[in-house]
Amino acid sequence: MKILVINGVNLNMLGIREPEKYGTMTLKDLEKELYAYSFEIGIDIETFQSNFEGEIVEKIHNAKNNFDGIVINAGAYTHTSIAIRDAISAVNIPTIEVHITNIYKREQFRHNSYIAPVCLGQISGFGLNSYKLGLKAVVDYISTT
Repeated sequence: MKILVINGVNLNMLGIREPEKYGTMTLKDLEKELYAYSFEIGIDIETFQSNFEGEIVEKIHNAKNNFDGIVINAGAYTHTSIAIRDAISAVNIPTIEVHITNIYKREQFRHNSYIAPVCLGQISGFGLNSYKLGLKAVVDYISTT
């Protein structure tokens, strides 16, 4: 089983940007931890990060027939991008939306996700473990369908 993990806008700033909210782990550290976790649960993952909406859309399009599932933290694009939503819908790959912080405890504009309605589910507020929970959720879903 192969899962694509997508990190969107500003997630390359993990460890620097607002460490009181996002922690001190860098994106590179997160990716290392996710690769180790994927080995533990017996799956292959590929990680991808971009600050450019079109690159994220292209990566989702290219996932068709190449990945069994997607875990995505679109960052601020979660609240603005109909293009990413449409890309997820178009490829019809089981997708889980994740967030490091609980978006419902933050600013009002963060309470709306354009992509959640086309995902299997959303996991937020568990720090970097949100990704592990997202991977487990998509793997369990794929394994039972």
